[in-house]
Amino acid sequence: MSVWDELQGQAPVVAQLRAAAQGEGLTHAWLFTGPPGSGRSNAAKAFAAALNCEQDDVALRGCGECASCRTILGETHSDVTFVRTEKVTITIEEARQLVSKAGDRPASGRWRIIVVEDADRMAERTTNVLLKAIEEPTPRTIWMLCAPSPADVLVTIRSRCRPVSLRIPPAADVAALLVRRDGVDPAIADRAARAAQSHIGIARRLARDPEARERRMETVRFPLGLRGVTAAVMMAEKLVKIATDEANSSNDERDAAEKVALLASLGAPESGTLPPSMRSQVRQLEEEQKRRAKRSITDSLDRTLTDLLSFYRDVLVIQLGNAVELVNVELRSELEAYAAGSTPETTLARMDAINKARVRITTTNVAPLLAVESMASSLIQQ
Repeated sequence: MSVWDELQGQAPVVAQLRAAAQGEGLTHAWLFTGPPGSGRSNAAKAFAAALNCEQDDVALRGCGECASCRTILGETHSDVTFVRTEKVTITIEEARQLVSKAGDRPASGRWRIIVVEDADRMAERTTNVLLKAIEEPTPRTIWMLCAPSPADVLVTIRSRCRPVSLRIPPAADVAALLVRRDGVDPAIADRAARAAQSHIGIARRLARDPEARERRMETVRFPLGLRGVTAAVMMAEKLVKIATDEANSSNDERDAAEKVALLASLGAPESGTLPPSMRSQVRQLEEEQKRRAKRSITDSLDRTLTDLLSFYRDVLVIQLGNAVELVNVELRSELEAYAAGSTPETTLARMDAINKARVRITTTNVAPLLAVESMASSLIQQ
C-alpha cells in the first residue's frame, strides 16, 4: 500500500509531492493548507515518508512497505518530528525546542523533517521564533507547516514556504476508502462520508460508532422543534452536553492510561502514599490533561455546531432549487417542510449566527453555554 493511497481526490497534490520527492522542485519549507478534513497532515506525513523512503528507484519512493515508510507513518521515525497541540496554542518554549531539533543532522534518513500540524495555533511572537530557522535552514532539514488557509500563517513565514493547497475530497472517494481500508459496509460508509462532509477522520468515527451517529442525528434534528425561548435554552444545554460527552468519552480512557504509564515509569508503589517527587509529576500530568480536556471540549463543540450547520445548509439547498446533493438525505421530507416555512435570507442569517458562535467559542474565553444560548435564540422558528 503506497503512502499516497489515503490522499483521496487529491491527484494534483499527489503529483506535486511525488515530483518533489524525486528531486523536482524540492525546497526546505512547505505550507500545507486546506479546510478541515482535506487531509493536510496526511499529505505532510506521506510526503515525509516519500522523502526518506528506502527505495533506490526515485520513482518508487513512498512505497509504504519499507522500514522507513512504516515508522514515519507510525510517527516513530527518529528523523521525523510531528508537532500537534492539544492545548489552545503552541508555546514559545515548544517552538524553541523545535528550532533546536531542526539543527540536528538526520541520524539514519536523508532528511531531518519537522511537521507542524497546528501552525495556525501559534501566536505571532511564537511564530517569530521559527522564522530564522525556516528562513536559513540547516542542511538536510525540511519544515512542513499545516494550516486551514495561508491567511492563518504570518506573511513572513508564508512567503518562505512552497504552498500545497488541498481540497475536500468527494464523499464517494471517502466512502470508497472506508470500505477498502476499514472494511465498512458500503451503505454505512456512504452515509458516514456524507454526514462528515468528506472529513475522513470524522467519517471513520461515524462509520465505526453507532452511538456517534445517533448523537449527530440528535443534533441535526434540533431545529425541527425549536419554537420558543424555552426550547432554545434546552437545545443549548443539550448541544453543550453532547459535545462534552463526546470529548469525555475519548479523554477518560486516555487519561487513565497515561497515569498508569507514568506511575509505572516512575516505579511507584502499588498502594500507599506516593513520595513527594512522584506526586509533583502526577500533578503536572493532571494539569496537562485538564488543559487538553478544555481544548477537546471546545473542538467537540465546534464540530457539533458544524453538524447543526449542515441542517441549515440543506435547507438553503432546497430553497435554492436542489442544485447540489443534501448532506442529511434521510431527513429530506422534514427539511423540505422546514424550508417551505422560511426564506433563503432567513436561513443565511441563521447560518451566520452559528458561525459567529463557533468563532466566539474557539477564539475567546466566553462560556460555551452562554455563546450557544445566544446562538439558539437566533434560530427560533417563528
